[in-house]
Amino acid sequence: MMDILDRTRRYLWTFVELGFVSVLAIMLIYLILGQNSGVFVLSVADNVMKFASEVPTPSLIGLALILAIIYLIMNRLK
Repeated sequence: MMDILDRTRRYLWTFVELGFVSVLAIMLIYLILGQNSGVFVLSVADNVMKFASEVPTPSLIGLALILAIIYLIMNRLK
């Protein structure tokens, strides 16, 4: 049972990483091509910019601190 859970966790984490890299690649395409980058890229860039502008700064700082703490703990456990 633990083997199945471990494999599922690895697959889900890989899926999350692929999604994050995809969003980063799309934002890079938007930064390079600008308004000529296509409808899909423009819509993704617009959604990212809306999210970044509507989330309050203290929330982003808190989220970054929590992620940094999790990262440090995970490194110490390895």
